[in-house]
Amino acid sequence: MATGSDATPTHRVELVWRDGRERAIRARADESVLAAAESVGVALPFGCRTGACGTCTGRRLAGELDHAREPRALKDRHREAGYVLLCIAEPRTDCSIEVGVDVQRDLVSNPWK
Repeated sequence: MATGSDATPTHRVELVWRDGRERAIRARADESVLAAAESVGVALPFGCRTGACGTCTGRRLAGELDHAREPRALKDRHREAGYVLLCIAEPRTDCSIEVGVDVQRDLVSNPWK
């Protein structure tokens, strides 16, 4: 953990895509993972930015994150399985998160299959 210029702790956040890509970014403890990624030019899927739609779903692989508000788009079982909403998830420790559109698809059943 490092400390930003305003004494807010920062954490290393490893973003992992299913196609094998990885990217490490820094995020302040009071900053969403989505905002931190955008600030360094990393594009992640998102929709509402309020935790309501689920488009930005990621899956925590390691570390701790807290949601800044109630993650309405996640059911309790999804949160227990490590899913987070990157638009409102803030790091509490260094962490690793699986990201990308495929992660959100894990939570939505396709009625046409």
